Amino acid sequence: MSQHRIPAVYMRGGTSKGVFFVAGDLPADAQARDRILLRVIGSPDRYGKHTDGMGGATSSTSKVVVLSKSTRPDCDVDYLFGAVAIDAPVIDWSGNCGNLSAAVGPFAITSGLVAAPADGTAVVRIWQANIAKKIVSHVPMRGGEVVELGDFELDGVAFPAAEVKLEFLDPAADEAGADGGTGGAMFPSGNKVDTLDVPGVGRVEVTLINAGNPTIFVEAKALGLKGTELQGDVNGKKELLALAEAVRAHGAVAMGLALSAEEATAKRPHTPKLAYVAAPAAYTASDGKAVAASSIDLLARIFSMGPLHHAMTGTGAVAIAAAAAIPGTLVHRLAPAGPDGRVRFGHPSGSLVVGAEAAEVDGQWAVKKVIMSRSARRLMEGWVLVPEDL
Repeated sequence: MSQHRIPAVYMRGGTSKGVFFVAGDLPADAQARDRILLRVIGSPDRYGKHTDGMGGATSSTSKVVVLSKSTRPDCDVDYLFGAVAIDAPVIDWSGNCGNLSAAVGPFAITSGLVAAPADGTAVVRIWQANIAKKIVSHVPMRGGEVVELGDFELDGVAFPAAEVKLEFLDPAADEAGADGGTGGAMFPSGNKVDTLDVPGVGRVEVTLINAGNPTIFVEAKALGLKGTELQGDVNGKKELLALAEAVRAHGAVAMGLALSAEEATAKRPHTPKLAYVAAPAAYTASDGKAVAASSIDLLARIFSMGPLHHAMTGTGAVAIAAAAAIPGTLVHRLAPAGPDGRVRFGHPSGSLVVGAEAAEVDGQWAVKKVIMSRSARRLMEGWVLVPEDL
């Protein structure tokens, strides 16, 4: 049996990395496409290592992106994101990856899907097909090439790079996305705060919000945590992870995203996300850097595909910005956004600043955009190889 070559680029975007494809290089049939993408990543891997694939065996590195020219007049490319389970044959297409969104503009330019100026800034209008939302990426250019190296530092990434500015437009979901993505009101229950009755856990106060991705916010103390935890403090504790998943799964039902908690766990591991927040406190980040309580407005941690994320998902940052801007949410209680709409939060790898433009119209809150900066870099260009019988 021989192997089939498929053009691909391995890219880092923000604190994530994944394998990027042009849609025309993959089968049009979704099931055939997914079989190939699972094999590319190396899933399912019963050893949990992704030794026989391009995945990194973490929620941040087991990802695929498929791009195509957009047929929408207001967008340049359509962006489809897949979160690949490590030990199960599942690709969850229900949500976006905010970190890899930073790599979409550069990939679209270098792959010839989008024209760009030789120098200055290329503006790439992206249709995020999973959640049916628009993202505008501002990509630096020099001498006809995407600028990838620079002095922009992002906590959670070892080396500096060029800054890519992202605008997530109208991030609160209100229409259905592709391949299992869902729409709905910004607050699907109609409330800024709800109480979930979770078997084995009890009553848990939550904010259920659609912004960036569907997200569930809880206070750290509801999970018996402080908000200063690093991955090593959480990910080795099976009972704690099971508790967090129970809250997430029941939140998914409350948001109308799954018919049962069991379905949410089995078929929808990527969204909604569960994040916990707490008032500022000093801690030491994963690289040994001290984070002072005075340097942040909020502590925030997020679970992604089961374990605690090593930094913060990009869409989690979008949800934090949106929730901080709207009075009555758990996030706003702890850290109301400043007059400029910005909020500074601490995560396991350091800190991040995000900003939201929000306004109340006729008693209803709307978030016009969320702005943040990330960086992106090509790690490898060429082909991935998969068995031809797939």
